[in-house]
Amino acid sequence: MNHDKIILAHGSGGKLSNDLLKNIFLKDFTNPILEKLDDMAILNLNGVKVAFTTDSYVVNPIFFNGGDIGKLAICGTVNDLSMSGAVPKYISAAFVIEEGFPVDDLKKITGSMRKAAEEAGVEIVTGDTKVVEKGSADKIFINTAGIGLIESGIDISGSNAKVGDRVILSGTIGDHGIAIMSRREGLEFKTGLKSDCAPLNQLVQDMLQVSEKIRCLRDPTRGGLATILNEIAKQSGVSICIKEEKIPVKEGVGGACEMLGFDPLYVANEGKLIAVVDSIDAEKVLKAMKKNKYGKDSQIIGEIAESPKGKVLLKTFLGTRRIIDVLVGEQLPRIC
Repeated sequence: MNHDKIILAHGSGGKLSNDLLKNIFLKDFTNPILEKLDDMAILNLNGVKVAFTTDSYVVNPIFFNGGDIGKLAICGTVNDLSMSGAVPKYISAAFVIEEGFPVDDLKKITGSMRKAAEEAGVEIVTGDTKVVEKGSADKIFINTAGIGLIESGIDISGSNAKVGDRVILSGTIGDHGIAIMSRREGLEFKTGLKSDCAPLNQLVQDMLQVSEKIRCLRDPTRGGLATILNEIAKQSGVSICIKEEKIPVKEGVGGACEMLGFDPLYVANEGKLIAVVDSIDAEKVLKAMKKNKYGKDSQIIGEIAESPKGKVLLKTFLGTRRIIDVLVGEQLPRIC
C-alpha cells in the first residue's frame, strides 16, 4: 500500500478498496471461501448450501429521497444474499448510535427496516445496540448480516462468466448516488430523482424460474456499473464489451453527472443488478425480468469476449471503443 493512513477512498469500492482488501485483510484472514471475493460466502452445512453476508451502512444523509439508512441496511444485505441465487431468510441488525440522537428519528429508521424486511420476506432475528459519546460517531451507523438458503443445482459466482454469454442490466444507473448528492449540504439541486433502493430477491427468483444458465449476478453499488463489470472480468478471466447506447440513464442523472463532473458508470445504485447469462437463455431471462417492477427497464447491454482478459470495453455512441477501468479515487464518499 502507498498510504500509511486510511483515507476515504479506501471505502470507495474501487482500486484502493481492493488494495486494502488484498494487502491487509486477505493476508490475515485468507481461506478458500473468502478468496472467491463474491459479495457473500457460500457455506456447505451438512449438505445444505447457505449464503452468509454482512455489511455496514454509514450513508450521509441518513434520510434521503426514496429511503433512509434503515431501508438501505435491509435491502443491501438482502441483495447481497440474492446475488448468489439464495432465498434470504434471517437478518441481524447492530446499531452504533451517537449520544443525543433523536428517538423519533430512530423510530422512523426502525419502521423503514420493518417495512423493507416485510417486502423481502425476511425476519430480523438478532441484533445489538451501542451508544457512543457525542462526537465519536456521525449520528447513527448500522451493520446488518444475513443468511439465506441456496437450492441444489444453483451455482452463481463472479468467476463463472464464459465467452459468448450476454450481460443484462436491470434498469437505469446512478439513481441512488445522485439522489444522495441532491440532499447533501451545499450541493442541493432539483432533479426530482429518488434512490432506487429496493430488495431484489423476488426479481432474482423470477429469473431463476426460467433459466438454469445464469452464471453471475452482482448489484452495482459502490463503484457503480464499471467497477462491478471489472470485478467479474477479472474473477472470470474474460473481457466484457458493453454498448453505451444500451445503458439507460435518466435525464436528471445525466444532467447532474455532467454538472458535477461524474461519470454515471461509476455512480452507486441500490436497486439494480447485473446478470451474466448463457446466450441461449438471455432473451427469456430478459422477458422474465421485464415482468417484475424492479426489472421493467432491463436491457441486454453487452457480451462476454475472450480478450483482452480482465478488461471492460465500452463501445461509444460514436462507434469507438475505450477501456473502462475500476474507480481509483473516491467519487461519492459515504454513499451507502
